Amino acid sequence: MISTPTLVRARWLIPNPTDGRVLEDYGVLCVDGCITWIGPWSERAPAPPKAEQVELTGHALCPGFVNSHTHAPMSLMRGMADDLPLMTWLEHHIWPAEARWVSESFVRAGVRLAMAEMIRSGTTAFSDMYFFPDVVAAEADKVGMRATVGLIAIDLPTVWAQSASEYIAKGSEVQQCWRGHSLIRTAWAPHAPYTTSDDTLERIGRLAEEHDSRVHIHLHETRHEMEEAQSKHGRRPLARLDALGMVNPRLIAVHMTQLQDDEITLLATTGAHVVHCPESNLKLASGFCPVTRLLAEGVSCALGTDGAASNNDLDMMGEMRTAALLAKGVSGNAAALPAQQALDLATRGGARTLGLEAKVGALEVGMAADMVAVDLTGLSTLPVYNAISQLVYAAGRDQVTDVWIAGRRVLHAGVLTTIDEAEAAADACQWGLRLAPQMA
Repeated sequence: MISTPTLVRARWLIPNPTDGRVLEDYGVLCVDGCITWIGPWSERAPAPPKAEQVELTGHALCPGFVNSHTHAPMSLMRGMADDLPLMTWLEHHIWPAEARWVSESFVRAGVRLAMAEMIRSGTTAFSDMYFFPDVVAAEADKVGMRATVGLIAIDLPTVWAQSASEYIAKGSEVQQCWRGHSLIRTAWAPHAPYTTSDDTLERIGRLAEEHDSRVHIHLHETRHEMEEAQSKHGRRPLARLDALGMVNPRLIAVHMTQLQDDEITLLATTGAHVVHCPESNLKLASGFCPVTRLLAEGVSCALGTDGAASNNDLDMMGEMRTAALLAKGVSGNAAALPAQQALDLATRGGARTLGLEAKVGALEVGMAADMVAVDLTGLSTLPVYNAISQLVYAAGRDQVTDVWIAGRRVLHAGVLTTIDEAEAAADACQWGLRLAPQMA
């Protein structure tokens, strides 16, 4: 991938959300996709010949957002069957629509629409779970977006595979194809304990250990899931996974709205990761992930949007705000999940969850130049006392002006450079016409 040497000057630089520093009038030099210098603008390093210089004198520059859980192609189902509980929504609307319409062309159009939306809102990396992961990987590669592609597995026949063995075999092929790629990684993605047998989970667990891959799974999402698990298996889903040897640093447990004290302790001691999806959980009335308690106990946490079919957007800036406000409301503590911590979940937390913390999630010399610039000069974000607070509580995704992934400028002054926006919109509208009768 070709990236132009770039020297960026920012009014406010947020290099590492974990420590909450905001540096004023700083510069960042990017060469060959990596950050090679950071410092006060007055002490700027000599730029290479023909380097592009970018002046962002009213912007905050921070690490790119990491969307740690989504179903990108489901953007084509945005607004379908809203205002329904999870299982009604899935069983009576989403799964029938998928059975009728999902194909390679559906996934290709859906993931391009999703990536356009994510890049325009500052997301530089995403973790996906959907059918045709080979298509998702190929499209992300074309666009130049960082992706962890989920190798879906479910004990139900679909257009992607007819049996657990076929899901695993096809997933292994996709994993082998993209091994060693600079932007594309893979993770095993069994859908959920209620759709995946012990045998399938055990096989995935062994493969994940063999290849040191993450295991990305919906877990403890609703009270109904807990009741059904107790009835069928005599124990809660996390205990079931633990008995199978799958609760470890490779586990990415998504939603986790139903947790007991001993389960939080288990997550902390084993190094498992939790992805908090506050807006989707609120919309589906699934419950509240106890993110402040998880963080207090040392559990690694990140943020995800879930799919646009249940959110109904892929806006990580909105997700940060909702996570921070929800934590305060649920706990009754106005200091719960402050802005700096919310930004950390959306950047460093996501990078750590996906095993990317050595490359992304912070702006430091030697790390990949995954950066997002947000214009804070608009009326809705003035005056600026604290740039981090403005990003989380006041700014909107329409204020994202520029995005770099591995040093490549994929959003330039609000214009996508690697996706034809008009084409993506037209494809989405055509698919909408096909799916519209499904809503009747």
